[in-house]
Amino acid sequence: MKDSLHFSRAVRLGGTFDVIVAGGGPAGCAAAIAAARLGGRVLLIEATGMLGGMGTAGLVPAWCPFSDQEKIIYRGIAEEVFRASATQVTLPDPERLDWVPIDAEALKRVYDDLTEQAGVEVRFGVQLAAVEMRDERHVDAVITSGKDGLLAWRAAVYIDCTGDGDLAAWAGAECEMAPECQPATYCFHLGNVDSKAYLHAESLHGSNPASPVHRILESGRFPLIVGTHMCQSLVAENTVGFNAGHLWRIDPTSSAGISAGLKQGRRMAAEYLRALREFAPESFGDACLAETAPLLGIREGRRVVGEYRFTAEDYLERRSFEDEIGRNAYYIDVHGSREAETGGRNKFLKFERYGRGESHGIPYRCLVPRDLDNVLVAGRCISSDRAANGSLRVMPVCLVTGQASGTAARLLAASPGTAARDLEPRRLREVLRENGAWFC
Repeated sequence: MKDSLHFSRAVRLGGTFDVIVAGGGPAGCAAAIAAARLGGRVLLIEATGMLGGMGTAGLVPAWCPFSDQEKIIYRGIAEEVFRASATQVTLPDPERLDWVPIDAEALKRVYDDLTEQAGVEVRFGVQLAAVEMRDERHVDAVITSGKDGLLAWRAAVYIDCTGDGDLAAWAGAECEMAPECQPATYCFHLGNVDSKAYLHAESLHGSNPASPVHRILESGRFPLIVGTHMCQSLVAENTVGFNAGHLWRIDPTSSAGISAGLKQGRRMAAEYLRALREFAPESFGDACLAETAPLLGIREGRRVVGEYRFTAEDYLERRSFEDEIGRNAYYIDVHGSREAETGGRNKFLKFERYGRGESHGIPYRCLVPRDLDNVLVAGRCISSDRAANGSLRVMPVCLVTGQASGTAARLLAASPGTAARDLEPRRLREVLRENGAWFC
């Protein structure tokens, strides 16, 4: 691209950076912070008005576990974000590492502060619109749409943290995607809850036979509530955040699919409120629907085919790798089809869970698209099979792969002509260790 007219008169050059990160969720924030702390000039583009992805705009009410049941294993920037967030909840517990509630407003400020302190240039309300190629293996620029119109941005290295691998896919990377992805969930907050009653009541989780969700289903009067999936946490005084219900057959790569899911999700949230007012009145009798999430909770979309494809066998074997950039201990969590859910069988794919102190390594090669030289990926679109992705997709892992991709991108930007696959793993691991990452 010699000038903006190479595209069209509607597209202007926005700027040039060492690293451009697409997507400001946990992976994108960690990637941008890591690259900027190493001296890179970094642009982070985010379609919404906040950083944090599913922990903020998605209203996921609690962090997945940060430990291997013995110690914290998601370290470096992941631990920084987690510790800062955990102090802000209604009932902070410094010793608790697993299923810690999230105060979404506080977490927004955590990400704002960390990116600002690192010197990251953040652009909100900016949507990735297109990818321009220099040749079949090199991205030359990304084009965004926002209040400034259509802008072209250039960098030495690009990091795809879009969740669905949009940048990599549009650049020509091979991707995998299930014929029917896991169901989505639309998170919401109920306010004016009796906190004391809630904390002393029977667990609402569907695994509890005494949970009111079973009576709600038996009543047959709430047609949008068809399963027992009901995760929740007290996220603020008198406010309970819900990750409940399922939305099936949502195509996460389609604006039409996302739009339909958001509308149905809002209807479901209102129905959960009515049901809980009736079947759990001590806690929710006077509750109101305080907020529904700006983002739909997508569990599964594209997986970019990388230099290594992490598999369920790798997970079950607790494998370590010479190029690993982090560890993971979260169980394989794949939500089932509508037929399985409503039929009461095989609701989730079942895999052996890890014991205390057990974890597996995450190879750097999973972050390197096989078909591209100056693009890295992080977050739930990294290279894996479908089952293993059920473990790798959660926020603590996204923070870890984000830091690794940002670190690698900065090293690559400082070594012109080096393809992502040719980066020396030993050097990458040295820099990651110096900045708090943990692996074997």
